[in-house]
Amino acid sequence: MNDLFNLQDKVAVVTGGTGALGATMCRTLASAGATVVIMARTSDAASALADEINAAGGTADAIACDVLDADALQAAAQIVEARYGRIDILLNGAGGNHPDATAMPGERTFFDLPPDALRWVFDLNLMGTILPSQVFGAMMVKQHSGVIINISSMASMQPLTRVVAYGAAKAAINNFTQWLAVYMATEHSPHIRVNAIAPGFFLGQQNRFLLMNDDDTLTGRGQQIIDHTPQGRFGNPDDLSGTLLWLASDASRFVTGIVVPVDGGFSAYSGV
Repeated sequence: MNDLFNLQDKVAVVTGGTGALGATMCRTLASAGATVVIMARTSDAASALADEINAAGGTADAIACDVLDADALQAAAQIVEARYGRIDILLNGAGGNHPDATAMPGERTFFDLPPDALRWVFDLNLMGTILPSQVFGAMMVKQHSGVIINISSMASMQPLTRVVAYGAAKAAINNFTQWLAVYMATEHSPHIRVNAIAPGFFLGQQNRFLLMNDDDTLTGRGQQIIDHTPQGRFGNPDDLSGTLLWLASDASRFVTGIVVPVDGGFSAYSGV
C-alpha cells in the first residue's frame, strides 16, 4: 500500500509554491520522496523554502518565474528539463483574490469593481493555470506520462457573496480541469491525468480581511462560515496533504477529470 503513495524519484513543479498552502504542499511532496521545484515570482522566498526542505532531508530547487509570463515559463521548463530530464507532477498553486475585485457593503458595489482588478484575478487564477499547463504539459506529452493538479476553491461550486471574480475564475478552472483531462487522455496518453483540489476556507493573507477582525475575532462573514462548516473550523494547510498525495501518486491512477472538495463538510451542509 505504501508503494501506491510513494513519489520517490518523481519531479514535481509547484507554482505559487511559497504561499500559505503552496509551501505546505511543497513540503508534503518532498516528504513523499519527490524532488520539488518551487516556482514563485520572488527568488528569495522560493530559495528559502528550498533550503528548508533540503535541510530537513528532502530535495528541492527554486526557480523565480511569473506564471503569466509565457517566455519565463518556457525558460523555467528548459531549466527543469536540463537538470532533471523530466517532469512527473505539475501543481498549479498560483492564485488568489484582490481586495479591489471584492464587493464590500459601504465600500465597493459590484458596479464599482474596476476592470483592471477583475482582470488581475482572472489572469492570476485562470491564465496562471492554463499557461503552466501548456508549457509543462507539453513535456508530459513527450514522455507520455504525468500528473497535473489544479487548485480550485469551494467558491467555484457554490457562489459566495463578495468574491465575484474569484469564484468565477475558479469555476473556470473546474471546467478547464475536465477539458484538459479528456484532451490529454484521448489525444496524447491515458497516462497523463488532470485533477483539481477545491479547498474550503483556509485563512491566508488574501482573505484574512474578510474573515478576521484586527483583534483576531471572527468577522460576521467568518462566523457564518464556521456556522456552516460541520467540522466547525477553518482548514489547516496540512489538511490538503492526504488528497494531494492521493492525486499525485499511483494511488489514483484511474482517476482523472475530477475536482475534490476539502472543506470540512461545507458543501454538504444546507444550513438546516
